[in-house]
Amino acid sequence: MSPPNCNEILSPGRFSEVIELSQRELQRVKVIENAVEGRITVEEASRLLKLSTRQVKRLKQRYRAGTVDWVRHGNRGRQMPWKLAEAVRTRIVELAKQKYVGFNGSHLTDKLVEVEGIEIGRETVRRVLRAAGVKSPQKRRAAKYRSRRERKPRLGMMVLTDASREDWLQGRGPMLTLIGYQDDATSRVLAAQFQLEHEDTIGYLRQLRVLVERYGVPLSLYRDQHGTFQRNDKNWTLEEELAGRQSPAQFGRVLEELGIESIPALSPQAKGRIERMWKTFQDRLRSELRLAQAKTVKEANAVLEEFIEDYNRRFTVAAKEAPSDFRPLSKKAEP
Repeated sequence: MSPPNCNEILSPGRFSEVIELSQRELQRVKVIENAVEGRITVEEASRLLKLSTRQVKRLKQRYRAGTVDWVRHGNRGRQMPWKLAEAVRTRIVELAKQKYVGFNGSHLTDKLVEVEGIEIGRETVRRVLRAAGVKSPQKRRAAKYRSRRERKPRLGMMVLTDASREDWLQGRGPMLTLIGYQDDATSRVLAAQFQLEHEDTIGYLRQLRVLVERYGVPLSLYRDQHGTFQRNDKNWTLEEELAGRQSPAQFGRVLEELGIESIPALSPQAKGRIERMWKTFQDRLRSELRLAQAKTVKEANAVLEEFIEDYNRRFTVAAKEAPSDFRPLSKKAEP
């Protein structure tokens, strides 16, 4: 139904009242008038106004012939008690542009609440920034549907590992490689550290030791097919041909000694859980490093330590089953 003409609703003497109404309110006046006069049913009015029949009945009760005051919302012209003060809005925009520049909306909201003492919700922050013309640093992409692998039910049943070499310090220092281990059942970060070197065996072994000493020995390790974890050459010795298998890489021998099943991922998508963790790190951790003005690997690791505590508090989920599958390290199997 198209919005009615003003002259169809009110006499010329009340035109000043009409021009204060929105097109939506003008339509509501005409439709409710027709419902009151019996020209259309409540159901028809409900469909035209996209309201429930209960709301239409309430409007019929409020209807007063010859006036439009009944259609105006009771809060029109009033300042809502929950409306943000202009000074608070200005402060949020300043923080988003200066101190917390580059922080995504959720991360910024966390900082406003926990650091700046501004009690506010994520959606309100988004509206304030959008009104001020501050764009989100995250690029919106069309969601792709992928069937996610079901989590393991117990802590320590499967651990994921991967590395990410990035310009973590954004030009303030050297390129760094972040090596990390994550529990599959809970998404908890078990061990992680920056290093100057590229992804290598020593880095993985160093963090594996931290993991084992802190939690115990996991049942399995889910990893990619990097040369650190497996031999990718085609040169088999006579002994290997007779045995029917290649000798494992150094890291693989450590896993065998510890009794950890090594499971190779067949594609990057198969490591989706830890890849999503890296995406969060590349967004939030990079912002935290910038906020702290970290310039060295030592400073980066100091920020990382605090970040992991916060990450685990926010993003860890409960395992489906309470028992843990981490095993104590025997003295014979110490790495």
